[in-house]
Amino acid sequence: MATGATTSASPATNVMLAIHEKKTVQLDLYRPLRQFIAFTYSEREAQSLEDDLDAVRELRANIERNSGNPSDPATSRRDVLQSYFKALCVMESRFPISPDKDQINTVTFTWHDAFKPKQKAVQQSIHLEKAAVLFNLGAVHSQIGLGYDRSTVDGRKMASHAFIAAAGAFSFLKENVASKASAGSSTTVDLTVECVGMLERLMLAQAQECVFENTIAKGSTPGVCAKISRQVGIFYEEALAALNVAPLIQHFEKGWISHVQLKAAQFYAEACYRYGLELHEKEEIAEEISRLKSGISALTEVKKSSKGAAAQLLDAIAKLEGNMTRNLDRAVKENDRVYLMRVPSPGSLTPLPAFSLVKPMPMNDVLDASKERLFASLVPDNSAKALSRYTEMVDDVIRTQAEKLQQASELTRVRLREMDLPDSILALEGHSTLPQDLKEDVEAVQISGGPAGLEAELQQLRDLRRVNQEMLVQTEDLLKKESGEDGQFRSQFGTRWTRPQSSTLTKNLQDRLNRFAANLKQAAESDARIERSVKDHYALMSILDRQPIESALPSLSRPMMSLDANEDAVVGALKQSLRQLETLGAQRAALEDMLKEMKRKDDILPKLMTSVGSSEDLFRKEISKYDHICEDITQNIEAQEQLLLHIQAHNDEFFAIFNIEDYKASREKSYQQIRAAISKYQEIKENINEGLKFYVTLQDAITNVKQQCSDFVMTRSMQCREMIDDVQRQVAGLSFQDNKNTSSYPSYPPANQPQLVPRNNPTQQPQHPDLQNVPRPSHPQAPYYRPPEQPAMGGYSQPQPTYGVQQPSPYHMPPAQGGVPYPPQAAPQQPQGGPEYGQPPYSNWQAPQYYNGHGQQPGSFPRPPYTAPSPYPPHQGGYYRPQ
Repeated sequence: MATGATTSASPATNVMLAIHEKKTVQLDLYRPLRQFIAFTYSEREAQSLEDDLDAVRELRANIERNSGNPSDPATSRRDVLQSYFKALCVMESRFPISPDKDQINTVTFTWHDAFKPKQKAVQQSIHLEKAAVLFNLGAVHSQIGLGYDRSTVDGRKMASHAFIAAAGAFSFLKENVASKASAGSSTTVDLTVECVGMLERLMLAQAQECVFENTIAKGSTPGVCAKISRQVGIFYEEALAALNVAPLIQHFEKGWISHVQLKAAQFYAEACYRYGLELHEKEEIAEEISRLKSGISALTEVKKSSKGAAAQLLDAIAKLEGNMTRNLDRAVKENDRVYLMRVPSPGSLTPLPAFSLVKPMPMNDVLDASKERLFASLVPDNSAKALSRYTEMVDDVIRTQAEKLQQASELTRVRLREMDLPDSILALEGHSTLPQDLKEDVEAVQISGGPAGLEAELQQLRDLRRVNQEMLVQTEDLLKKESGEDGQFRSQFGTRWTRPQSSTLTKNLQDRLNRFAANLKQAAESDARIERSVKDHYALMSILDRQPIESALPSLSRPMMSLDANEDAVVGALKQSLRQLETLGAQRAALEDMLKEMKRKDDILPKLMTSVGSSEDLFRKEISKYDHICEDITQNIEAQEQLLLHIQAHNDEFFAIFNIEDYKASREKSYQQIRAAISKYQEIKENINEGLKFYVTLQDAITNVKQQCSDFVMTRSMQCREMIDDVQRQVAGLSFQDNKNTSSYPSYPPANQPQLVPRNNPTQQPQHPDLQNVPRPSHPQAPYYRPPEQPAMGGYSQPQPTYGVQQPSPYHMPPAQGGVPYPPQAAPQQPQGGPEYGQPPYSNWQAPQYYNGHGQQPGSFPRPPYTAPSPYPPHQGGYYRPQ
């Protein structure tokens, strides 16, 4: 038999029914699913999902082994069925199994009817597989319930729970899968909506029956027992009604129908019996008699069609009928002798009250496949598009609510600003505040040193000016010393000293030094103006050194006289309202964070991939998660609107008591004073920074010119030594000719006469009396190259020019034609690429107070090497302004 009546372990308990599982045939899911993955996605994807495919194959093999012929414990089979159903839900949205050519049409599911095993359903639809698995899950739960020992309280509780779970499985099958499975080309009766609905009622009846047995065991009142018993009968009556109509009327064995029919009558009679006991206690004997007669009549009628019923069930009915007959005889005698009440007909009685203590177990959580990781990487295009639709719905909710929150917060800020809150309350307590932009400006001033730090920066200006002045003086001294030595030799040697005068060669350098001196003079005047400005405005700027700056602001004073002395009450009420407003603001921030966090965690793709209904239904259900937050936001905004009205009323009272207008005027005056101090400080700070940049740039320019002067002086020193040597050789040559001449008049050799004094022994040269005390140049001698001396005729060396073997100095001039060895030297050329120092040291910078622009030539001075740091952005135009 596919089904049968199985008794529990205890003979003292009533017989109940369990359902056998459906049978199936062997099926290979691995190969078709893998081929579909490789063809639709890629071979690499198919390889990565080998473990998932193996898991599905293993689950299907377990189903095949246990269906119809269970070998594993019922609880193990239950777990396998639940896991396989979840896997089928995952597969349903990813693998289109159907007879269509472009889908998986090589998979065919076959399942036999649980009550008529010769009948079977064969479909290329995963709905048949899911329906059969759910049916077997309900059947296994019924077998688990029947396996408990119902002679104990705990056994009856666990059995009731198992029957409730079975009812839940059949209910889930009826609501979600049965109609889809029955729509196939081949179906079986056991998977129809009518059959699974009947099985659901049957399982609920048996669960309620277990509750009734425990109620009797606890000794509950007859009235309670009657209500519970009546509900057992109602469940059996509903199952019997389904069995007596198509398509089930000819599908079940006679024993099944007899069992359900007897149970329905038994528990109707049990309810009449228990209710009669309660009526007897209330001395409502007439109704008791009628109820007992009705129950006995039902039992008498049902015994006529009890063929095939279990003997244990018939014994229970006979025992119940005997108890009811005894009670009826007692009631009739008492009524005839004592009460003499008219006995109403059973048809005129009201229905017996019923009370259900069981309902189908919700299986949504038990069978939820949204957390399954099988084939998680496979996301069909239709699912991705559906998910995008839901994401748009969530984004719309988040955006709408966020805008409402932001508008509420902005409204609060505007309304409080209009009411001058909370600044007026803080001012009353001596905690005045600055506007945020003004406070930031003050903090910037204090970070940069404030007015107290200006003296140190002025000292930097003085130090840089002194350093530039000293370098300028040193450079001028170099040129003066060289010019003095040149003049000394020129006066001593007269016409023999043919070198150009220093003043001719250094005119350009001297002009530049003069311009530097003029710039320094004008810069000193600008520095003096800065120092006067600091001194004149220090009292104004000193407010910026206040720590904290708010201590410089006025405070709100209490009135000198009060008529009703309610200032504290008004202030207290206003403070309390502001605290409540702040709490609402914090709640809005928390609600906004909660919305964002919900969106971050809201991943419905697994549910979408395993949903058995339409995606729109799922979306409506999922989006409802945000409803309670939206309601909280609405309530928060409404509460804020009411609170702002209260704050406005309290603030009006506050203004009426305190002199707010005078305070606001005094506060605004303080703001203006601070702004004026900041403006003057920034102006002076900018001037000092411009001055620092000027001196740094000028120092580099003076250093460059000083180096050029040093090179010039060194070159002139080398030329001087060479000229002295040439003059000495010329004089020595003249003396030698004079000694050989017997005449009393000296004889001078021609100008190109070679010198006879050996260069390698200058101490043996005859010295002219005029050259005995000739001073050598006092400048440091730089090494220069002199070629090796060549032997000459008569033991005298020829003079070797040193100019041809040395690198020419910027100030060294080669001998000119016509016998003039030192023609006037041209002005040295500046290196290309740097601007004239007389020009602005950087682009668009104008500071005429620091230097003169007259006679400046572009390209004379380099750009400043760096820009002095400044906390304020540089302004265009001149830095020093007339004070």
